[in-house]
Amino acid sequence: MSIWDWSAVVLFGLCWLGYGPLLAFIARRSGSLNADMAHVRHAWMTAMTRREIRLIDAQLMGHTINSASFFASTNLLLIAAVAGVLFGGEAALRGFAAVGAENVPTRLLEAKLALVLICLARGLMDFIWSIRQMNYTIALIGAAPEIEGREREAFGAATGRVLNPALNAFSQGVRGYYFAIAAAAWLFGPVWLAIGVVGVFCLLIWRQEASPAAIAIREARRLIVD
Repeated sequence: MSIWDWSAVVLFGLCWLGYGPLLAFIARRSGSLNADMAHVRHAWMTAMTRREIRLIDAQLMGHTINSASFFASTNLLLIAAVAGVLFGGEAALRGFAAVGAENVPTRLLEAKLALVLICLARGLMDFIWSIRQMNYTIALIGAAPEIEGREREAFGAATGRVLNPALNAFSQGVRGYYFAIAAAAWLFGPVWLAIGVVGVFCLLIWRQEASPAAIAIREARRLIVD
């Protein structure tokens, strides 16, 4: 690997590992989409405890689990495809390199594919953990007792503390797709990897902080809190 490859990989690692802490810092100062959604979900679970019939809550959770399952199954197929090339031997690697990627030694090509595989594998683990936590949430919704006052608020808050990590894990799994795309850009050279990861990083931050959806949800959160 050249110095440019190492520099691009280090930049990739900094963006990947630094995204979470930077997002938490932004959330403390001016809010973020994920932080606002945590309050919205808390309000949802509190409202759930007031409903005698919780069919709509179960339907919404079922839809969310189906979405996570779709992403997880798609992720697994992508992992199988990349792993098939990576571990398919010299002929598979040469055939893959012939489609137009940068002409590089076999070991470097393996490293590039391995980076894509790592991003996808991390995303798959996030999706699996997300689905498990969503199932825990469904159990809590089904077990919600007929209670009043502070106990109802406390139960809703506890259920929200299960749902929020579940959907945060789902978001992390989707984020893995973004970084896998950036990692795939390395196949065309280190400059493309650097451009890809910076572009993905900026896009994710913009969607969390300044996208129309983030602004609208921030306004809705203020209405819910007030």
